[in-house]
Amino acid sequence: MKQLSRQNLEDILIGATILGTGGGGEMSLGLEMIDDALAQGKNFNMVSLDEAPEDALVCTPYMLGAISPLPAEEEKKYERLPRISEPAILAAFKRFEDYLGRKFYGTISCELGGSNTATAFYAAAMADAYIIDADPAGRAVPEITHSTYYINGLPAAPIVTANAFGETIICENVMDDERAEHVVRALSVVSRNDIAAIDHALEVREIRHAVIPGAISMAMRMGEVWRKAKDVGSDVPDAIATEGQGAVVFRGTVDENNWKTENGFTIGDIAIEGIEENSGDTYRIWLKNENMIGRLNCQIHATIPDLICLIDTETGYAVTNPNYYQGQKVAVVVLPAPAPFLTPKGLSAFGPAYLGLKQEYRPAT
Repeated sequence: MKQLSRQNLEDILIGATILGTGGGGEMSLGLEMIDDALAQGKNFNMVSLDEAPEDALVCTPYMLGAISPLPAEEEKKYERLPRISEPAILAAFKRFEDYLGRKFYGTISCELGGSNTATAFYAAAMADAYIIDADPAGRAVPEITHSTYYINGLPAAPIVTANAFGETIICENVMDDERAEHVVRALSVVSRNDIAAIDHALEVREIRHAVIPGAISMAMRMGEVWRKAKDVGSDVPDAIATEGQGAVVFRGTVDENNWKTENGFTIGDIAIEGIEENSGDTYRIWLKNENMIGRLNCQIHATIPDLICLIDTETGYAVTNPNYYQGQKVAVVVLPAPAPFLTPKGLSAFGPAYLGLKQEYRPAT
């Protein structure tokens, strides 16, 4: 067991934001949750899968919805609704324990990202439970089906959701994770595109084979490398690429860009004009919450499940969607996909076919 310090937690969230490939939520929100729990005297205790008892009950808490703001006319729909005083994720967590009649031993983050990783941490800390050093994605992903839970056929249901308006919903008898995605996404759309959900309430013996062990430690190492590179003035994108065994594939400035909120997702394009060794070239990223396709000079260069990370070269921070802007100096870093997504089932769920592309997956060069 490791009690995570404030520095450990910040390193994890920085690393998770990089590995979040534009999604996974804002790190500023994640740090707010962390600091709120610390201010209340809570501890963040992390255990490995091997340390957790076989019969320990764990769950996966997360926030789901678009990552872009709603148009003003949409916001008006929610003005008359009440607001609860506690975070929705805690309301969902308490309701789930009441429903099951059992306490959770710990939580597993649904993905690596600036706020969703922190969401799982926060739920654990506030309940005096453990953080499990694992996750079902090894990156950020847009849908519930994009996980090692789905690849291994583990059921999401029962699912407990809660929103800022105090509406708590228990979803039972959901056939599979594909249906769970449709149900929870629909609930998010009518919850101001922001709903707390908790699923995969299972014992460690049931999930041990179906998650990526050490995922949180991996994010922490990435954050430590990022911090040390910043401290000594090294090239941050190069440091990220080296740690992640990937490559800096493009440097440039953001040119035309756009995004929209559609069906509970943030959809957009980022066009980057090359500079330095990439002068005269272009790189375009298409995103669906996360960065999904990279095109070099209009030719497909990288796709999911590889990680397409956009780094602001002036601040060193990862760019979360849709927080890019014209004239922003950036580097595109591509990191190799987590191994479970390179299996036939993994690629069918979260590869070129998911994007409607006819070509087979190939690692970025």
